[in-house]
Amino acid sequence: MRPRYAMAVTAIGSAAYILLARPRQLRWGATDQELDESLPGDELVANVDLSATRAISISASADQVWPWIAQLGQGRGGFYSYDFLENLVGCDIHSADRIVPEWQDVAVGDKVRFAPEVGLDVALLERGRSLVLRGGVPIGNTAPPYDFTWAFALRDKPDETTRLLVRERYAYTRPWARLLVEPTEAVSFVMSQKMLRGIKDRAERAAGTTQALSQR
Repeated sequence: MRPRYAMAVTAIGSAAYILLARPRQLRWGATDQELDESLPGDELVANVDLSATRAISISASADQVWPWIAQLGQGRGGFYSYDFLENLVGCDIHSADRIVPEWQDVAVGDKVRFAPEVGLDVALLERGRSLVLRGGVPIGNTAPPYDFTWAFALRDKPDETTRLLVRERYAYTRPWARLLVEPTEAVSFVMSQKMLRGIKDRAERAAGTTQALSQR
């Protein structure tokens, strides 16, 4: 009875996650309009199998938020998330608390790294507005079983705040890709919401410091 009971509990928990928690995680912070909105990079992965759009409001202008986006990456500004978790798997991430001028020259074709040997290519770039990364993480010598884009888009609002939208899009290229990607989406949610809050906190703090200095 105990193994059957454990299996039943697991099945119920999995069903509850799929029906209740997962849909919310895939759209954390995003409005219905933002979910339907086309973002840069959507056209790169047309037949999408899994998509997540997450968003946050930031009390700073897009120009003040952009530098934190521009310096994303291992060996650069990090990802403003849980560094200790990323470093448990050898990513060597150290999220910056300041804007570093030499990390601002991101360009199409550059590599934004998750770890020293793993990264995504900059596929599209509109400086000050959007950054789209594309690629995947190989499994040993096997190519990633999916096509993937990770888009960051900034939207100015009338109240002088900025909406930061982050969208992940996966198109599976192998039948078993779903078994790899979808269970990790819960981890992606945890890291992404922390990243969004990390960018928000840094941008608002820097904007507040700039405003205070200008009033002296």
